[in-house]
Amino acid sequence: MDEGDAEPPLVVVPGADSSSRQLCFAWGPAEVLVCETLFGRAGGSRSRCPSRSRCPSRSRCPSRCWAEGRAGAAAPALTDSVAGTEDGAPSSSRVFVVRRDQDIYIQTLRKLFNESHGIFMGLQRSEEELAGKSRKAQLVQVSKNYRSVIRACMEDMHQAAVSTRDPALQGQYSTQVSILSAMELIWNLCEILFVEAATAGPLLLRLLDWVRLHVCDVDSMVREVLSSESPSKHKLFWNVVDVFVLQGRMDEARHLLSKEASANPTSMNMYRILDDLMKKMPVPSLSNTQTLTELELKWQHWHEECQRYLQDGTFASNPHMESICKILLGDEDAILEKKELMTTWYHFLVTRLLYSHPTVKPMELRFYAQSSMDLFLGGESSPEPLDMILMAAFEFEMHQVIKECSIVLSNWWFVAHLTDLLDHCKLLQSHNLYFGSNMREFLLLEYASGLFSHHSLWQLGVDYFDHCPQYGRVYLELHIERIPLSTEQKALKVLRICEQRQMHEQVRSVCKIMAMKALRNNRLGSALSWSIRAKDAAFATLISDRFLKDYCERGCFSDLDLIDNLGPSMLLSDRLTFLGKYREFHRLYGEQRFAEAARLLLTLMTAHIAPCSFWMTLLTDALPLLEQKEVIFSAEQTYELMRCLEDLTAGNPDKKKFQDDDIETTKVEMLRLALARNLARVIVKEGTVEGS
Repeated sequence: MDEGDAEPPLVVVPGADSSSRQLCFAWGPAEVLVCETLFGRAGGSRSRCPSRSRCPSRSRCPSRCWAEGRAGAAAPALTDSVAGTEDGAPSSSRVFVVRRDQDIYIQTLRKLFNESHGIFMGLQRSEEELAGKSRKAQLVQVSKNYRSVIRACMEDMHQAAVSTRDPALQGQYSTQVSILSAMELIWNLCEILFVEAATAGPLLLRLLDWVRLHVCDVDSMVREVLSSESPSKHKLFWNVVDVFVLQGRMDEARHLLSKEASANPTSMNMYRILDDLMKKMPVPSLSNTQTLTELELKWQHWHEECQRYLQDGTFASNPHMESICKILLGDEDAILEKKELMTTWYHFLVTRLLYSHPTVKPMELRFYAQSSMDLFLGGESSPEPLDMILMAAFEFEMHQVIKECSIVLSNWWFVAHLTDLLDHCKLLQSHNLYFGSNMREFLLLEYASGLFSHHSLWQLGVDYFDHCPQYGRVYLELHIERIPLSTEQKALKVLRICEQRQMHEQVRSVCKIMAMKALRNNRLGSALSWSIRAKDAAFATLISDRFLKDYCERGCFSDLDLIDNLGPSMLLSDRLTFLGKYREFHRLYGEQRFAEAARLLLTLMTAHIAPCSFWMTLLTDALPLLEQKEVIFSAEQTYELMRCLEDLTAGNPDKKKFQDDDIETTKVEMLRLALARNLARVIVKEGTVEGS
């Protein structure tokens, strides 16, 4: 993957007039915004992206970000806007959104992403102490679990394609079925060669199972023949027998041949000989009951027996049986005559190995694979991308497999999970890429970044970032700040994720955003709660002022439950402390604990935590206490209240305006009168107490 700066293939954005106008680009975490500009196109050259210098993915910018040159790139979403022309008149212009990983928006693929996430997490949590066969068996089981998810998703997609009546949707689903089928085919081969690392002998059996599972084009033909009244008379009868032989399904082939022998007694002798040869054919065993040397000796004797019958002309009178005998001998020309039944070169490869080299060793596969593809294609057609991926696997070029899959497949899911599995198998060297991260982490980062562009799958991406030790946290911090906090529930999810990972800056950012949203909607209680959670003293002060202003206008507090239970949080700012204590004053007054309420009210004024604009309200709140039958304020407290009143009237910058306001003047006069009366009552009371 060291070709990131190679010139990418051009991708045409439908509807964009790139021939006469230059296009402007804006980069997003998983999307590209493309719009037409007013600038004419000079010389027909493609201009560089203006954001390239600051693009976080600039090392692979052309091929990965611009219009995504990979197969399966999304068709851009189209919106209309209005632009101007060179002479100032408005003209029609359009804005395009080119998505990078369109597959994550396909509803039927949600199962693939969700269920594979659980398998991935289980693999990361698995005990590393397991070694040898136990660890290997565990990894093979993990690989099979991944394949089962791919197959289940493929079946769902196929069912959706069958049930829909929309031709466009049907085509889309059919394409996805083909892609998923290719993914399972590649994964299964990688499982055999890399994860399980099958040895000579069992290797051939695994490859036979692989072919039988994935080359299923003949299944309908088999069903048609077997369901007929007289299978041996069916025109496709010998084709079905040949298919069974080519796939090494000897028991099924012998069963069909028995029907031919019953229907045609003249061929009974040939049938018995061929049946005996097929029955005695040596095959490798998964158990260690025989060595490779013993298998090769048995196979050699059997091969010589087949050769003798063929040379004796035993099957000369029946071309079909003679052809089967030639296949048993591994005759390449005879096998290639059945090319239409095999359909693929890798089916031909496995059939060829079965009848020519049953004890093939893993490292010998590359030679047989290349020659089989050359013989099968015969220069009539060039290899497809899938062929090149499978060839790279047979050559044990794991990095090439991953590279080719990254280019061909339409999303990062496959390469990210396969690379992670191979890394756990200790098969990938510490292969650092030119931009710093190893291959496993790079692919997981790319996959998780794509998940973060989805409104709900982003939660899965968090766990993938967690298991990228080098850059995972940095990516998570950058992506989680871009999540649209559309609801409070979603914000709480994001907040919990950040708090669990001690991402303090992101916690504050989320809380500030939600506090501002609540404030704009005049939800003061929610705004105060978020600002306290963000530990933002300035914003808490602002919201406290809004609470006090609201109180002055309405005469009562909103969100009493929140204010009554501020606790130590009120110490975040002086204004918040005042708000909490002022509410406590009202509560004490309501409970008729007048002496405590008076002390608290005086403290709020003398401690200078109350805003000056609120002093008149506090002094007005003192009036009912001054007019109580029982003396509440002492002489010293009364003098303090008088001093506060004089400071308020004398120190007010709008003193003239204050004096001209009849209401304020009346309040001041009432306060002075009440304070004077209270002082007189206190002096009399205190003097009486001293005299007695």
